[in-house]
Amino acid sequence: MDAIRFPIGTFLSQDLSPNDRIQLIAELPTIAQSLRQVANSITEAQLESSYRPDGWTIRQIIHHMADNDMNAYIRFKRALTEEAPAASSYREDLWAELADYKSVPVAHAIGLLELVHERLIIVMSRMKESDFERTLTTQALGSVTLGTALKRLVWHNRHHLAQIKSAIH
Repeated sequence: MDAIRFPIGTFLSQDLSPNDRIQLIAELPTIAQSLRQVANSITEAQLESSYRPDGWTIRQIIHHMADNDMNAYIRFKRALTEEAPAASSYREDLWAELADYKSVPVAHAIGLLELVHERLIIVMSRMKESDFERTLTTQALGSVTLGTALKRLVWHNRHHLAQIKSAIH
Protein backbone atom coordinates (compact mmCIF):
# COMPACT_ATOMS: atom_id res chain seq x y z
CA MET A 1 0.00 0.00 0.00
CA ASP A 2 2.85 2.42 0.73
CA ALA A 3 4.14 2.13 -2.85
CA ILE A 4 0.66 3.07 -4.08
CA ARG A 5 0.13 5.82 -1.54
CA PHE A 6 3.69 7.18 -1.92
CA PRO A 7 4.62 6.48 -5.56
CA ILE A 8 7.82 8.55 -5.29
CA GLY A 9 8.64 7.38 -1.77
CA THR A 10 8.22 9.20 1.51
CA PHE A 11 9.80 12.58 2.17
CA LEU A 12 13.48 12.46 3.12
CA SER A 13 14.77 15.45 5.02
CA GLN A 14 18.35 16.45 4.33
CA ASP A 15 20.41 19.60 4.21
CA LEU A 16 20.21 21.59 1.00
CA SER A 17 23.06 23.40 -0.68
CA PRO A 18 22.41 26.85 -2.17
CA ASN A 19 22.43 25.18 -5.60
CA ASP A 20 19.83 22.61 -4.46
CA ARG A 21 17.56 25.46 -3.34
CA ILE A 22 17.98 27.27 -6.66
CA GLN A 23 16.99 24.09 -8.50
CA LEU A 24 13.95 23.51 -6.29
CA ILE A 25 12.77 27.10 -6.73
CA ALA A 26 13.27 26.77 -10.50
CA GLU A 27 11.10 23.64 -10.46
CA LEU A 28 8.07 25.46 -9.03
CA PRO A 29 6.78 26.85 -12.36
CA THR A 30 6.97 23.41 -13.96
CA ILE A 31 4.60 21.89 -11.40
CA ALA A 32 1.48 23.73 -12.54
CA GLN A 33 2.52 23.28 -16.18
CA SER A 34 2.76 19.51 -15.71
CA LEU A 35 -0.49 19.45 -13.78
CA ARG A 36 -2.25 21.44 -16.52
CA GLN A 37 -0.97 19.05 -19.22
CA VAL A 38 -2.29 16.05 -17.32
CA ALA A 39 -5.62 17.73 -16.50
CA ASN A 40 -6.12 18.75 -20.13
CA SER A 41 -5.63 15.15 -21.26
CA ILE A 42 -8.24 13.50 -19.04
CA THR A 43 -12.01 13.27 -19.01
CA GLU A 44 -14.47 14.47 -16.37
CA ALA A 45 -15.00 10.82 -15.41
CA GLN A 46 -11.26 10.39 -14.84
CA LEU A 47 -11.27 13.46 -12.58
CA GLU A 48 -13.59 11.47 -10.31
CA SER A 49 -11.32 8.42 -10.23
CA SER A 50 -8.88 7.69 -7.42
CA TYR A 51 -5.32 6.45 -7.44
CA ARG A 52 -6.12 3.95 -4.63
CA PRO A 53 -9.13 2.54 -2.75
CA ASP A 54 -10.46 5.11 -0.27
CA GLY A 55 -8.07 7.73 -1.68
CA TRP A 56 -8.93 11.17 -2.95
CA THR A 57 -10.15 11.68 -6.48
CA ILE A 58 -7.93 13.39 -9.02
CA ARG A 59 -10.19 16.43 -8.70
CA GLN A 60 -9.67 16.53 -4.92
CA ILE A 61 -5.90 16.14 -5.27
CA ILE A 62 -5.67 19.07 -7.69
CA HIS A 63 -7.66 21.34 -5.38
CA HIS A 64 -5.63 20.11 -2.40
CA MET A 65 -2.38 21.02 -4.16
CA ALA A 66 -3.57 24.63 -4.51
CA ASP A 67 -4.79 24.78 -0.90
CA ASN A 68 -1.61 23.24 0.47
CA ASP A 69 0.63 25.65 -1.38
CA MET A 70 -1.47 28.65 -0.31
CA ASN A 71 -0.87 27.52 3.26
CA ALA A 72 2.84 27.06 2.54
CA TYR A 73 3.02 30.60 1.14
CA ILE A 74 1.51 32.04 4.33
CA ARG A 75 3.84 29.90 6.45
CA PHE A 76 6.89 31.18 4.54
CA LYS A 77 5.82 34.79 4.98
CA ARG A 78 5.17 34.31 8.68
CA ALA A 79 8.52 32.57 9.22
CA LEU A 80 10.26 35.47 7.47
CA THR A 81 8.53 38.11 9.57
CA GLU A 82 8.06 36.40 12.95
CA GLU A 83 10.34 34.41 15.22
CA ALA A 84 9.65 30.68 14.87
CA PRO A 85 5.88 31.03 14.42
CA ALA A 86 3.52 28.16 15.09
CA ALA A 87 2.14 27.26 11.68
CA SER A 88 -1.57 26.67 11.71
CA SER A 89 -2.72 23.26 10.63
CA TYR A 90 -5.87 22.47 8.70
CA ARG A 91 -8.08 19.45 8.23
CA GLU A 92 -7.19 18.63 4.64
CA ASP A 93 -9.50 15.61 4.74
CA LEU A 94 -12.45 17.88 5.56
CA TRP A 95 -11.37 20.61 3.14
CA ALA A 96 -11.49 17.97 0.39
CA GLU A 97 -15.21 17.51 1.11
CA LEU A 98 -16.14 21.20 0.82
CA ALA A 99 -18.21 22.58 -2.06
CA ASP A 100 -15.34 24.31 -3.87
CA TYR A 101 -13.56 20.99 -4.44
CA LYS A 102 -16.69 19.69 -6.15
CA SER A 103 -17.77 22.74 -8.15
CA VAL A 104 -14.75 24.95 -8.96
CA PRO A 105 -13.15 23.84 -12.24
CA VAL A 106 -9.74 22.22 -11.78
CA ALA A 107 -8.36 24.75 -14.27
CA HIS A 108 -9.06 27.44 -11.66
CA ALA A 109 -7.22 25.48 -8.97
CA ILE A 110 -4.26 25.08 -11.32
CA GLY A 111 -4.35 28.81 -12.08
CA LEU A 112 -4.35 29.53 -8.35
CA LEU A 113 -1.40 27.18 -7.92
CA GLU A 114 0.46 29.08 -10.66
CA LEU A 115 -0.18 32.42 -8.95
CA VAL A 116 0.88 31.13 -5.54
CA HIS A 117 4.06 29.68 -7.04
CA GLU A 118 4.78 32.97 -8.82
CA ARG A 119 4.60 34.78 -5.49
CA LEU A 120 6.62 32.11 -3.70
CA ILE A 121 9.32 32.36 -6.35
CA ILE A 122 9.53 36.14 -5.90
CA VAL A 123 9.82 35.78 -2.12
CA MET A 124 12.27 32.86 -2.20
CA SER A 125 14.47 34.35 -4.92
CA ARG A 126 15.15 37.33 -2.70
CA MET A 127 15.79 35.37 0.48
CA LYS A 128 19.31 35.34 1.91
CA GLU A 129 20.93 32.03 2.68
CA SER A 130 20.37 32.69 6.39
CA ASP A 131 16.64 33.14 5.73
CA PHE A 132 16.40 29.48 4.73
CA GLU A 133 17.56 28.63 8.27
CA ARG A 134 14.63 30.48 9.83
CA THR A 135 12.12 28.11 11.38
CA LEU A 136 8.45 27.54 11.87
CA THR A 137 6.80 24.98 14.07
CA THR A 138 4.15 22.59 12.86
CA GLN A 139 1.97 20.29 14.91
CA ALA A 140 2.95 17.27 12.82
CA LEU A 141 6.65 17.95 12.17
CA GLY A 142 7.86 20.12 15.00
CA SER A 143 10.49 22.74 14.14
CA VAL A 144 11.20 23.00 10.41
CA THR A 145 13.64 25.28 8.59
CA LEU A 146 12.45 27.14 5.52
CA GLY A 147 15.00 25.15 3.51
CA THR A 148 13.30 21.94 4.59
CA ALA A 149 9.89 23.52 4.01
CA LEU A 150 10.92 24.33 0.42
CA LYS A 151 12.08 20.77 -0.18
CA ARG A 152 8.88 19.38 1.37
CA LEU A 153 6.76 21.73 -0.77
CA VAL A 154 8.33 20.49 -4.00
CA TRP A 155 8.26 16.85 -2.84
CA HIS A 156 4.57 17.21 -1.93
CA ASN A 157 3.72 18.43 -5.43
CA ARG A 158 5.80 15.72 -7.13
CA HIS A 159 4.10 13.17 -4.88
CA HIS A 160 0.59 14.25 -5.89
CA LEU A 161 1.49 14.53 -9.59
CA ALA A 162 2.71 10.93 -9.43
CA GLN A 163 -0.53 9.85 -7.74
CA ILE A 164 -2.57 11.52 -10.48
CA LYS A 165 -0.50 9.94 -13.23
CA SER A 166 -0.83 6.51 -11.62
CA ALA A 167 -4.62 6.92 -11.48
CA ILE A 168 -4.93 7.57 -15.20
CA HIS A 169 -2.51 4.92 -16.43
